[in-house]
Amino acid sequence: MSGDSKGPLARYRVVELSGIGPGPYAGQLLADLGADVIVVERPGPSLRGIDMRGKRSISLDLKKPAAIRALLMIIAGADIVIEGLRPGVTERLGVGPDACHAVNPKLIYGRMTGWGQTGPWSQMAGHDINYIAMTGALYAMGKAGEPPPVPLNLVGDFGGGSMFLVTGIIAALLRAEKTGQGDIVDAAIVDGVNSLMSFIHGMAGSRAWQPARQANLLDGAAPYYRCYATSDEKFVAVGCIEPQFFAAMIARLPVDAVVYGGQNDRVRWPDQHRMLEAIFAAKSRDEWEAIFTGTDACVTPVLDYEEAGSHPANAARHTHISQPGWTHPQIAPRLASQALAAGFTMACKGGDYAAILAEAGLNSDEIADLIREGAVIAGSGENGA
Repeated sequence: MSGDSKGPLARYRVVELSGIGPGPYAGQLLADLGADVIVVERPGPSLRGIDMRGKRSISLDLKKPAAIRALLMIIAGADIVIEGLRPGVTERLGVGPDACHAVNPKLIYGRMTGWGQTGPWSQMAGHDINYIAMTGALYAMGKAGEPPPVPLNLVGDFGGGSMFLVTGIIAALLRAEKTGQGDIVDAAIVDGVNSLMSFIHGMAGSRAWQPARQANLLDGAAPYYRCYATSDEKFVAVGCIEPQFFAAMIARLPVDAVVYGGQNDRVRWPDQHRMLEAIFAAKSRDEWEAIFTGTDACVTPVLDYEEAGSHPANAARHTHISQPGWTHPQIAPRLASQALAAGFTMACKGGDYAAILAEAGLNSDEIADLIREGAVIAGSGENGA
């Protein structure tokens, strides 16, 4: 990252035991906020660029005692550890919370799993779709009478996982700053998604939501809150919930408001769906955007991820960073004290081993011995774009 400030976490060091999904993304968020994030990778191939921006990398064979000793030396100088292995794995390796707190009592030990550290399913495998299936979130998505659609892994892995892991880490870090005591963060995707469902549970408690799919305000039942196909086989998103926003949409459509009927007349909703489907199918997505831009009608184009960064509304906020071979989103959230990123680097697997080990207190001969033993796998290059 570049700019006048490196970010509010610039003096903190994170050790991230490599994994997939929510753990590495949590590490990226901390790196975006300025933390020095060291990824401890396993021997073998890896996918360059997957949640590796702004980090450093060292490759250790954690089956070797010498690698565990080196890792504990690195952790001794860290503030945070992130791991996403099954419960008990890091303990068996010798780098569980007790071992790490023995060398660093103030350490925040962040644990990321799907099912949690405890419970009858804690040792079961799973993925995003399985975790959100157990919370009610997946069932609430999609059309009535059809199987729930397969969503992107944003709700579970990154919403219920990464965001709650980072929240727990920051909270524990603030406590450690005051007390000098470390902590363990048990971040489970099912717990996080259940928390995200608080709004739905609250609506249900107010008798404003029912468990049936496509029968509620925000699940596609309402004609004024769903997507419509356009003449060019693209889509627009309609979200005019409030009466004044709904009126702004109707005023710009070729439809008589009286013929259309009341906004919340559920008896008329099937006919209103059909009317809006025919109307939006008559023009292209960009034509509809031109009609609704600058209004409060809450009608917007549905963009693909390649279009998103270049759209004028996003480009004006510099929401994406492009450089040869890569396009990445800008750092978020934005702090007044931290400049936006002008570019980014991607960690090269094992490329930072020498600097990381030297910072942990090992001399060149000790580092050479670790390489000869196969405990450290030397990287093939330095970090770069």
